[in-house]
Amino acid sequence: MGFDNRMLFPLAPLRELWSHRALVAELTKREISGRYRGASLGIFWSLANPLLLSWIYTFAFGTVMNGRWPEPQAANSHFAVVLFSGLVVYFLLSECMMRAPDLIVGNPAFVKRVVFPLGILPWPMLLSALFHCLMNVLVFIGLRLLLDHAFDWTIVLLPLVLLPLAIVALGLSWLLAALAVYLRDIQQVIGMISMALLFLSSAMVPAASVPEKYRLVFLLNPLSFIVDQARAVMVWGALPDWRGLALYALVAACFAWLSYAWFAYVRKGFADVL
Repeated sequence: MGFDNRMLFPLAPLRELWSHRALVAELTKREISGRYRGASLGIFWSLANPLLLSWIYTFAFGTVMNGRWPEPQAANSHFAVVLFSGLVVYFLLSECMMRAPDLIVGNPAFVKRVVFPLGILPWPMLLSALFHCLMNVLVFIGLRLLLDHAFDWTIVLLPLVLLPLAIVALGLSWLLAALAVYLRDIQQVIGMISMALLFLSSAMVPAASVPEKYRLVFLLNPLSFIVDQARAVMVWGALPDWRGLALYALVAACFAWLSYAWFAYVRKGFADVL
C-alpha cells in the first residue's frame, strides 16, 4: 500500500473518523464493555477503581507521610480532594499511553487479513479513556461533597480544560502505536515514562513548591499546565487560563497531525514486520 497524500490534509484524522464513525462507535462500546466482561461488579469497577486508588495515594502521602497541600487556597480542601483532582487528569493520559503500543501489535489480523482503516484505532481507545475520565469526575464530585461539603459550578468547564490533553493523547497514540511495531521495547519503558510524568508534575506537588533548580522539569511536563487548570475549575472555583489553553491546544493539534501523518506514512511496512 502506497502513501496517500490525502493523509497530509490537516483535517484528515477527523475526516477518517467521520467516514468510519459507526465502526468507531461499535469499537468504543466493545472497549468499555469488554474491560469488565466476566467481573461480578461489572461496570461498577469504573467507579470503584479510581476511588480505591485515591484512598491509596491519600493514605500514602496524606497520612503516612503527613502530606499537606502547600498552596494557600487548599486550606479549606481535604488533601484527598486536591490530590485526586490531579489524578483525574493523569489517568486520562496514562490510559492512552499504556494501551497505545498494543494497538497495532495486538491486532495483526487488522493489518494482514482485512482491509481495515488502522488510523481509527486510537479513537475508540481515547473515547473509552474519556468515559472512564467521566467516571473519575463523578467519584471526585462525591468525594468533595463528602469531605469538603462543597461544589463549584466551574467544574462544568472541565471538558474544555481536558480537550487539549485529549488531543495530545490522540497524537501519542498514533506515535506509540507505530513505534511499537518497529521497536517492541517501547512497551517495556512506557510504564516508567508514565510514572515519571506523574511524579514530576503538579499532580503530586505544585511546581511553585519545587526547588527552583528543578522547577523547569515540572513546568515542561505536559501534564502540569492541564492539572493546574483542572484543579482551578474543580477545586479552587476559578476560571481557567483561556489564552494558555488555546496555545496548548494549538501545539497539541500540530503534534497530533504530525503523528497521524507519520503513522499513515509508516503503516505500509506494518504487514512486513508483523
